[in-house]
Amino acid sequence: MIPSQDNILYVGKLITSTDCVPPSTAVRYVTDKFFNSAQMDAVALVEGKEPVGLVTRPKFLFTLFRRYGFELYERKPIITIADIEPLMIYEGEMLDAAINKALDRPARDIYDEVIVVDDNWHYKGLLSVKQMIIQQSNALANSIVQKKMASERAKELEKINKIKSQFIAHVTHELRSPVNAIIGLSELMRISCEKGYVDQLKDRLSLLMSSATNLRAIITNILDLSKIEVGKMEVIYERFDIAAMLHEVAETTRVLIGGKPVGVEVTAQDSPIFIVSDPVKVRQILINLTSNAAKFTDRGKIILTLSTGNSGIKITVSDTGIGIKEDDLNKLFKAFTQLEDAKTKRYEGTGLGLTITKNLLDLLGGKISVSSKFGEGTTFEVYLPNRKGDNSGHTLSSNITKFMNNRLKGECTQGGIYGKD
Repeated sequence: MIPSQDNILYVGKLITSTDCVPPSTAVRYVTDKFFNSAQMDAVALVEGKEPVGLVTRPKFLFTLFRRYGFELYERKPIITIADIEPLMIYEGEMLDAAINKALDRPARDIYDEVIVVDDNWHYKGLLSVKQMIIQQSNALANSIVQKKMASERAKELEKINKIKSQFIAHVTHELRSPVNAIIGLSELMRISCEKGYVDQLKDRLSLLMSSATNLRAIITNILDLSKIEVGKMEVIYERFDIAAMLHEVAETTRVLIGGKPVGVEVTAQDSPIFIVSDPVKVRQILINLTSNAAKFTDRGKIILTLSTGNSGIKITVSDTGIGIKEDDLNKLFKAFTQLEDAKTKRYEGTGLGLTITKNLLDLLGGKISVSSKFGEGTTFEVYLPNRKGDNSGHTLSSNITKFMNNRLKGECTQGGIYGKD
């Protein structure tokens, strides 16, 4: 335990890092710092001696991915994507008060790093909230009740840190493969053009498009999750033929299967079946489910079934794939969960697809259920209401902040699950 007068700890003694850069530093340079140091969780922006912002690893990566393809990476200064109102704590602040300030922030602003300043409000370093809680726990060892409270706080921060670390590992793994493929194929195509090997360009262009599509799907999932978290996902109701859409999704699924001996069947009436819902989100829901089935089914068949009722429709997606263990079913719709470790896993995926599917269905007033037998196959059943009274083109805004709250409460269990796209 760090010595202190009257057994009161001060935050200045707990500084864990002094990493800082000027606010005009290029985003590219800060990117290199984060990628070259896995232990670096944050960097302060300091102008002269005064702190003017903070960049944390998860927020930085999320922002970078959301704005992929723009001029941000090469030309923009880091201050443009920094948190310009980070929590700053005076180095002489009592530990209890500092912890309360850190944990009283809104859920979306809770992260592990806090800026420490001196009497003149000059930058001293970064402080780990987790380290503060650990030190508080040690200092309160003589009080069972207070020690228990400190321990629970430490566990909560540790859980948040674990979610952050595993998500970054998954996203980094998933982005690396398509990006490397795009770079490699582009170089091969350049060489083919220089040498006049035009016949090779067609095959390589097809592979390039496939890698780019995969990269777009990963980034789209991250974007959709961000929109859901901040309540900016919109629903636009239109009248459309769900039967025709199901057949289109089946064709896409056949492409995803590739050369595997897997058949795709559609069970639905030949005549159109019109419903009023958001066709973009319904298509995304179906693609998420069928792409999962295609990914985890090596032989047999995938069956898409459509049936109608008085107030809505039911769509079933069944496969003869690897199935899901019974103990893992309750983890299926929780964010970032996959059975496999990011470094060794066989199947690609950020662990967001089914989480987003569940949230999209919540927006549309629908439901989803799953049944599976490990080693034999999986069946997802989706119910969609038919909003017959809504006018075409009507727009609704969501307000889903519950997702982040659930994550902070520990509902986003780590450890993984098959079938998370």
